[in-house]
Amino acid sequence: MQQRKDAVDAEIDQWAQVRSDLDTRAMEIFGRVFRLTRAMGDRMEKAYEPYGISRGEFDVLATLRRAGEPHALSPRRLSAALMLTTGGMTGRLDKLERAGLLHRSPDPHDRRGLQVTLTEEGLRLIDEAVGAGLAEQEAALTSLTAEQAGQLAELLRELLYATEE
Repeated sequence: MQQRKDAVDAEIDQWAQVRSDLDTRAMEIFGRVFRLTRAMGDRMEKAYEPYGISRGEFDVLATLRRAGEPHALSPRRLSAALMLTTGGMTGRLDKLERAGLLHRSPDPHDRRGLQVTLTEEGLRLIDEAVGAGLAEQEAALTSLTAEQAGQLAELLRELLYATEE
């Protein structure tokens, strides 16, 4: 069976022509990770579009949902969990609050702070949207066996751990 070629293979071939001294194994991996991230990001945006939210807004709602009852976090904890600046978080929170998917209120444990809480509508929407997103991700994995998907997840976990240390 002949191995299929992709856009990264073409780039690697071009580098080999102009810089045969380079070891491009890392480029083969990260080039594919970056392209996969972009392609799946586009697919996820389309999956969330019927719910009136972007991927970034999905991330906020999903983080609140995963926090468990009462589905509330401070803006600071949300920003840290999503690796966003407070300014970037404020814009997302403003839009989601206007849409009635969350609300901000004084933090009962910190007089100076705020608490962001999912509304009933936000909870309903995120529970539907997460299903749509997972279906899109599962569809993308159909070219892999369950064993291959497990191996890939394990390898990516190791790589992520090594790069985030």
